[in-house]
Order: sequence, then C-alpha cells, then structure tokens
Amino acid sequence: MDKLILKGIRFHGHHGVPEAERLVGGHYEVDATLGHALANAGHTDALADTVNYAEVIARIVEIGTQQSFQLIEALAEKIASVILEQFAVDEVHLTVKKLKPPIEQPIDYFAVEIFRNA
Repeated sequence: MDKLILKGIRFHGHHGVPEAERLVGGHYEVDATLGHALANAGHTDALADTVNYAEVIARIVEIGTQQSFQLIEALAEKIASVILEQFAVDEVHLTVKKLKPPIEQPIDYFAVEIFRNA
C-alpha cells in the first residue's frame, strides 16, 4: 500500500481529564500516515487523483482545536474516523502526542498510536 506521510502537525487544544487542564489547554502534535494508491496520481500529476494533504491537515487542526476530549485516545479516534469518512484513503495510522503533559515527572510527551482501516 502506498502512503502519504504527515509529520509534526501541531496545535493548541483543550483536552484532559481535569477540567482545569481543559480550560488552560496544552500543546499537541499529530503524525498521520494515510494508505492510498498513488500510482494514478504519479502518472497524471493531477491533485484530483490523490489526497489533498493540506485539507487533511486543516481537518486535524480543526478537530484538535475546536473540540474537547478528556482522553487523547478519544481525540485520536475522532481524527481517524473523520479522515476515513471524508478522504479517499484505505487506512489511517495516527500518533497523537500530548507535549509536556502536566504531571509531576517531566517528560517530553505522552502519546497514543492507533491504526484504522476503511
């Protein structure tokens, strides 16, 4: 399966279990790999024959910034389902990272990784 790879999509979102964390918000990063046959686009050189990655990125940022979830698992599931519903892809592999989560032990990020098929 051919793939479109989008790395480092960043936004400020309002997600988290504590209400205070949802109010203040935090920084998130999404990596998305989309399974899609690319041979036709390679031959035609036409945007209509592939997935417009700018539109995919816009939808990811829109979901991440305009909706609120307690768990990043739910955020990841929502992003994956929207991509599968709105774009002509066969599969989605997502990594959603909560950058510098508000916990006592400092870490770079907490992440979930999911894989969904059409």
